[in-house]
Amino acid sequence: MNSLLSLSTNRSLLTLSKPGPLIQAIAVPYILTRTRKYSEMSTSTHPHIIDTVKQDHRDIEKCYESIIKADNNDTRTRWANQFVWEVARHSVGEEILLYPAFEKYIGSATAKEDRTEHQTVKDDLYKFQNMKSSDKDFIPTLNTIMNELREHIRSEEEVQLPQIERALSADESIKLAKSFSRTKHFVPTHSHPSAPNKPPFETAVALLTAPIDKLKDMFKKFPSESTTS
Repeated sequence: MNSLLSLSTNRSLLTLSKPGPLIQAIAVPYILTRTRKYSEMSTSTHPHIIDTVKQDHRDIEKCYESIIKADNNDTRTRWANQFVWEVARHSVGEEILLYPAFEKYIGSATAKEDRTEHQTVKDDLYKFQNMKSSDKDFIPTLNTIMNELREHIRSEEEVQLPQIERALSADESIKLAKSFSRTKHFVPTHSHPSAPNKPPFETAVALLTAPIDKLKDMFKKFPSESTTS
């Protein structure tokens, strides 16, 4: 375990070592061909934190649009599972890595507001992840979550992320982006609204919960290349 995971503090941020091939295969068993190719094309070799977070936002939006456009329950279910997977990992990743940076460089009020917004999304995502795509409240609940996320995304991309980029050096931003991406390999892939939303307690709970979520994911359907084309 010690060879796989290294917890260290750099400017009060959690840094996780790069996962090995086996752990990475377990943590990321689903490849969204179109989304991942777009991600590779749309960011530089060494993306800054603003690039990495924005790409996560685009991936979430892609999942939402695919659910809405799906013409059958199987495709809708696959994209719904991917949507939950993307939102859950992104939210915890931000809470562990990004928001401590907000607290340090932008102000605790900003981070507190973002955590509050995340909690609302987590509560609704928890309901959504337990629904069937045929449920009458499936799409309305999805739309509620996406409306909450849109405002959150707008605030981050227009205000907070530019602020943190100005506060960090280029090297610091790149390092934070790498840590953010690595951390998402070790966090839960489902919503757990009652879990702590601040490190170090959130980090500890995430490391315990993530393997259980990943085991559940092995029995779920996710988008394949045929559903992304």
